[in-house]
Amino acid sequence: MIFRRIVLVLVLVGGFWLVLNRTRPANQMPPSIAPGSLHLTEAHAAPEYDSEELNNISVYKRALPSVVNITASAVAFDFFWGAVPQQGQGSGFILNKEGQILTNYHVVADATQVEVTTSDKHRYKARVIGKDRHHDLALLQISAPNLVPATLADSRNLVVGQKVYAIGNPFGLSGTMTTGIISAKRSIRGPSGDLIDNAIQTDAAINPGNSGGPLLNSRGEVIGITSLIATNPNQDVEQNAGIGFAIPIDTAKAVLSDFQRYGRVRRPSLGIVSYPIGPDLADQMGLAADYGVLIQRVLPGGPAEHAGLHGGNQTAYLGNMQIYLGGDLIVGVDDQQVASTQDIDEIMDHHQAGDVVTITFFRGRRKLTTRLTLGEAGDRSV
Repeated sequence: MIFRRIVLVLVLVGGFWLVLNRTRPANQMPPSIAPGSLHLTEAHAAPEYDSEELNNISVYKRALPSVVNITASAVAFDFFWGAVPQQGQGSGFILNKEGQILTNYHVVADATQVEVTTSDKHRYKARVIGKDRHHDLALLQISAPNLVPATLADSRNLVVGQKVYAIGNPFGLSGTMTTGIISAKRSIRGPSGDLIDNAIQTDAAINPGNSGGPLLNSRGEVIGITSLIATNPNQDVEQNAGIGFAIPIDTAKAVLSDFQRYGRVRRPSLGIVSYPIGPDLADQMGLAADYGVLIQRVLPGGPAEHAGLHGGNQTAYLGNMQIYLGGDLIVGVDDQQVASTQDIDEIMDHHQAGDVVTITFFRGRRKLTTRLTLGEAGDRSV
C-alpha cells in the first residue's frame, strides 16, 4: 500500500514538471544556437574618416602632449579646528621646454601643494611662480624632460562662428576633447569678481576640471584659456549648461610679459575714466564723431593729465546714471580706431606700462593728437 502511494506521488510530480516545462514561455527557454548559424557582417577595410574628422583627430594629436592635469592640495579646518585636507583638479598647458605652465588662478589660488601630471602619466611637483587674480591666470614651474610646448596663436581677429576645440580633464577624465564654435566675445565677471574683458564665449562643452586648459583653433593653436562655465542652478552637480568662457590668449601674453619684466602684473593704462559713445548718444550730445570713448575724468598725476587730456565738466544723466560732458572724445590709439572701452583694453594687451602711444581725440569740433606715456592701471581706469 505504501509502495503504491509513493509511486502515485512520483507520477503526479513528474506530470506536474512536464506541464510546467511545456507551458513555459519561449523566452525563458535556454538558448540553443547551432554551430556555425550565427553570421555577422564585418567591415573589410580600414575605417575611413571625412575631412572634418581627420582635422579633429589631427588637432587632438597635436595638442594633447602639451596639456597637463593639475592637482592642487589645500588644508581647511573643521568646526573644531581640525585640519581637513582638500584637493581640487584643473588643467593647464605647457608654454616652453623649461617647464613653465599656464593655468587659471582659481585652480591654484589657495593651494599649499601643486602637482602636475603630463600626458604620458608622469607626475611632477610644481611651484607657483606668478599669480594674476584680476585676469584669473597663474604661472607654474616644473622640472621635467621632453616637454612639448603648445603653439600660441593671436586672439585679436577671432570671429563669431569660428570652430574651436577644448582639451582638458573634466571630472578628472584626462585628455578629453570637445568641439564647438565661438558664440560671442564679451566682458564677464571672473571667479574673483573682477571684470575680464573680451572673454571668448563658446558652446564647446566645458566642465569642472577643464579650467586652465587650452581653447584651440582648427590648427591646434591656443587662442584662449578655458576659465568659466554657465551652470544650470537646478542641477545637483555643477556641469556645463552650453555656455563656457575662455580668457583671450593675447591677454595671457600681456600678463606673461609683465611676469617676465616686473615679476608681477603691471597692466598699462591711459589714466582715465571713460564712457563709450555710439551714434545715438553722439547725436544727442552734438559730438564731432559718432564713436569713441568720452573722458569722464583724468586721474590726478596720471598719464592722461600729463599728456594734456581733459575730463568732463558738465553733469548729465542717462536714466539714473550720472555722466560728465565736455571732456575729450578719444577715437584712436596709434593707428587703431577706438569705438569702445573694449577696443582700448585690446590695444593695452599689446603694450606695457612705460610705452609711448599716440592718442587721436576731438576737443569740441577740433581733431587733435598727443603723445602719451602709459602708466600702470588702477581701479576703474583704462
